[in-house]
Amino acid sequence: MTLYDYNTCVDQHADDVYRFILKNMKDADKAKDIVQDTFEKLWVKAETVRVEKSRSYIFTTAYHTMIDYLRREKRDLDYSATKEIETQAPHECIDLQDILEEGLGKLPEIQRSVLLLRDYEGYSYREIGEICRLTEPQVKVYIYRARLALKKYIGSLETVI
Repeated sequence: MTLYDYNTCVDQHADDVYRFILKNMKDADKAKDIVQDTFEKLWVKAETVRVEKSRSYIFTTAYHTMIDYLRREKRDLDYSATKEIETQAPHECIDLQDILEEGLGKLPEIQRSVLLLRDYEGYSYREIGEICRLTEPQVKVYIYRARLALKKYIGSLETVI
């Protein structure tokens, strides 16, 4: 990969990677850091990464960088002070986008990631499997479970509207 190819990759894929990470992390500054780390890793490996595979390499690296960051962050949390609330409060807002974002936030990170890669970024099951290091059937199961959980979270459309 030449310098021109690298710059082209940054121009073409930076916004997509940022959007993907931001939807998972919900923190713009952390998302920017992860995107920057991703392109730094691409720069280090530029000689070995083929231009045709650069998009897949970028998303794979960004995903794994995000997972590493989340694991580090989780380790730093004080588990005695945090307790996840399982009960679902009735929705007071009418905006479906807000309800979807809230529902996505309640999904386990692997389900949220594969669902976002499939429905927001348009990757195939095989490509998602390569990015997340999963088999194609595992990807399908995670996507199915994520969609089922979102459907259950949202409930019927009449209750939302």
